[in-house]
Amino acid sequence: MPDYVLAIDQGTTSSRAMIFDHGGQVVSTGQLEHDQIFPRAGWVEHNPDQIWNNVREAVGIALSRANVTYTDIAAVGITNQRETAVVWDKTTGKPVYNAIVWQDTRTQAIVDELGGDVGADKYKAIVGLPLATYFSGPKVKWILDNVEGAREAADRGDLLFGNTDSWVLWNMTGGVDGGVHYTDVTNASRTMLMDLDTLSWREDIASDMGIPLSMLPEIHSSSEVYGKGRQGGLLPGVPIAGILGDQQAATFGQACFEVGTAKNTYGTGNFMLLNTGTEKVPSKNGLLTTVCYKIGDAPQRYALEGSIAVTGSLVQWLRDNLGLFSDAPDVEWLARKVEDNGGAYFVPAFSGLFAPYWRPDARGALVGLTRYVNKNHIARAALESVAYQTREVLEAMRADSGVELTELKVDGGMVADELLMQFQADQLGVDVVRPKVAETTALGAAYAAGIAVGYWSGESDVTDNWAEDRRWTPSMDQDERERLYRQWKKAVTKTFDWVDVDTQ
Repeated sequence: MPDYVLAIDQGTTSSRAMIFDHGGQVVSTGQLEHDQIFPRAGWVEHNPDQIWNNVREAVGIALSRANVTYTDIAAVGITNQRETAVVWDKTTGKPVYNAIVWQDTRTQAIVDELGGDVGADKYKAIVGLPLATYFSGPKVKWILDNVEGAREAADRGDLLFGNTDSWVLWNMTGGVDGGVHYTDVTNASRTMLMDLDTLSWREDIASDMGIPLSMLPEIHSSSEVYGKGRQGGLLPGVPIAGILGDQQAATFGQACFEVGTAKNTYGTGNFMLLNTGTEKVPSKNGLLTTVCYKIGDAPQRYALEGSIAVTGSLVQWLRDNLGLFSDAPDVEWLARKVEDNGGAYFVPAFSGLFAPYWRPDARGALVGLTRYVNKNHIARAALESVAYQTREVLEAMRADSGVELTELKVDGGMVADELLMQFQADQLGVDVVRPKVAETTALGAAYAAGIAVGYWSGESDVTDNWAEDRRWTPSMDQDERERLYRQWKKAVTKTFDWVDVDTQ
């Protein structure tokens, strides 16, 4: 058995390749950012060709930094930004349009039309998701409706659709020369097109959206050999054996295998998942019911998920759009210059509000301003917004599941911000725990791939490898905690009903 497993993490802002050893430790990393394309307000796109080129280059960097070759790699796992939709021509290998990113809101009219008299819950009992611009299906419909020649090509059977996992897998296994067109159950559960019980595509829903079934990838488990690296690539003959959507991958990497265990990932957005086991739990409090993972032939596991659209990307916005600082970690340095938020609250509803509100009519608001407030208070308000939004999701999870969490495992880039982590513990009233390997998204994909080829024996190895790095315990006075949260809830209401028909 070769010494290492490689994971490809195709994320919202970058593509990363990471090599892991048997202990789950990082051996090397290659990472490249791709362009964020904003053609209009509310539109967010990526260039799929740039993503594929970056994936290849990142793999090359990781291999060279580790001083290894493909012969040292036992398997490859893929994890990805989930709902971002790519449509490409299987005969040329070229995308027919840019990838439409999960944050994009252009499909609101399509969503409203699909809901009709029934509304957002039209398909929820089947797919676990409300009708929203967030998910892949309406994005595919938009491409077919708006790109010249796309619908005709789709009807001929020439077009393929996938989230970026399918795009990367197809290219890695040969592209136009025999590329494998698969996805896994976690990604399929984010399209609005998969039945959560049968794990198969729903022809009736696809028909409602005008999507030919011939475009859809074949659905597989999260841990099995899908194909092998193409000849002429950097990983020829290496089994590609794991696929998990990024948030499910982080849940797997955090060893959240028991019913009632939960993790929260702090990335471009925030995503909290609670393992509900083999039971599909419908949400009455604004959460999503989704597939957590499926290992080979074992039964699928489900999760409740709270999706928050804007957290880390708010810090990026303060850096790039307002120029408050030059490096994202500097937001903590600014925020530490003041004792509190100065009465300011920042609700970053740039793409509307996701869980638990699902308000596409909302837009971002900075409220509670006085002459006293300065850029340090704004930086602190931005960080605090992450913790408040997470608390809203956690309270919805408690209501839906009846589970009282005793601690929250956290991961992702923002967990390096210790001011935020302490404030998060204070707002939740439970311990916040960071693992030694904080980038658990790539690690989860590596574990799924390694388990498929026998490099790891199963979930027990993942649990044994997990190790705590740092723990934050609540220290805030209860009255102050509730006062701050009350003001936050008031601030959220100020974002509602902003979008009118003529102010998209």
